[in-house]
Amino acid sequence: MKLGTWDPSDTDEAIALWNREAVRDGYKEWTAESFGELIASNRYFDPSNAFVLRDGNVLRGFAIGCAGDDLPLGDVAGYVTCVVLDEACRSDEHYGMLMDAVEERFRQLGKRQADFLFFNPMMLPWYIPNTPGHEHNNAPGVPVGSALYAFLLSRGYAQRAIECAMYLSLAGFELPAETAAKETKVAEAGYRVEMFEPFKHGGVEGMLDALGNPLWKKEIAESVAAGVPVVVAAHGAEPVGFAGPVVRSPNGRGYFAGLGVRPEHEGHGLGSLLFYKLCEAFRDIGADYMSLYTGSENPALRIYEKAGFRTVKQFAIMRRELA
Repeated sequence: MKLGTWDPSDTDEAIALWNREAVRDGYKEWTAESFGELIASNRYFDPSNAFVLRDGNVLRGFAIGCAGDDLPLGDVAGYVTCVVLDEACRSDEHYGMLMDAVEERFRQLGKRQADFLFFNPMMLPWYIPNTPGHEHNNAPGVPVGSALYAFLLSRGYAQRAIECAMYLSLAGFELPAETAAKETKVAEAGYRVEMFEPFKHGGVEGMLDALGNPLWKKEIAESVAAGVPVVVAAHGAEPVGFAGPVVRSPNGRGYFAGLGVRPEHEGHGLGSLLFYKLCEAFRDIGADYMSLYTGSENPALRIYEKAGFRTVKQFAIMRRELA
């Protein structure tokens, strides 16, 4: 086997290998167009961060990493997007050759850790099992139970969290029976859960700063500024929690960035109300289904389950220190 850096001439073989091997772990197939959109045209794609493994003239494996100081954790972390091997030559040795190359490149860039994490800007869609082709737009880590997962554990990657991928068909969705009682209770405490209105509510910046999630801070602020619907929990005129944005993706999925409530306003049931209202809003704009992921230890898991969601797949968040 011979290791080399990525060349545009590798593209067709890499797509064919992905469609033969990665799809077994549930990933969506690649086309020349989708590969360009997801990988080659991504502003964080650098051929010197991607490597191929050849047996003579035949491409048997490839690995793609990315890095950027402006990414979350980007000053210290390089992100591994994918590692794919032909089943006929899948071994720790060949996985190791690809990972050695990616990790060494991260070291050259001054990174101190290699991460499989949802902050990776190269997002890989995957199919939701036992659905009519429904898909989620991003894999937040390594599929639990995959060959790559087993190899990374043996290599010393730490499993930092398990993300539960959850799914709900919105056909016939109804608000849970407890919703009305919850609304009455929060109203007595001075709260309302409703769509954000710029002339009714204050700004969301303070809420987003308090929640401390850089992805939410960017996406929710941009959504509000652009007039994209967002469900908020308001205390008086002040937004103290959110769920959204309320966007129907072209594939019929109800897309949203997340859900959060300021810590000092927790304990009133706002999180569950925000989520129920979000599901209702997606149904009302014609979304066919919702999918999301959340940590296996996250209390929000119970909120999602009460709304009818079920866990359909698990991904591991993994890291290796590169010192």
